[in-house]
Amino acid sequence: MKFAIVVYGAPYSHQAPLSAFYFAKAVLDQGHEIYRVFFYHDGVYTGNEAIAPPQDEPDIRQMWSSLAAANQIELIVCIASALRRGVLDRTEADRYEKSNANLDSSFTISGLGQLIDAGLNADRLVTFGA
Repeated sequence: MKFAIVVYGAPYSHQAPLSAFYFAKAVLDQGHEIYRVFFYHDGVYTGNEAIAPPQDEPDIRQMWSSLAAANQIELIVCIASALRRGVLDRTEADRYEKSNANLDSSFTISGLGQLIDAGLNADRLVTFGA
């Protein structure tokens, strides 16, 4: 079965990114496929490379990056949500004349079309957060 995942909540203030991660890992462990993970609203903070959690807390961004690299999973952050929250890749930082980009290179900025595509191409679309 092919799954698409949408994450709405921010790491460290909402359980959504961590729950979605464990769900994705379980899906893969059962032999299923993850078509795409789409981070929307506050979920885009998951890709913020500048977040530095304390040593006794999980590094949720790094967990997603590692899972994506090991399983060729697309991690997409919504461009509109990311821009509003200051989560920028180099292209967007340059476009808006900002001095820093802070999006982890494992994540890609894209539009809602990627979410629609995921819903159309996956067998199940599962959301985490409100």
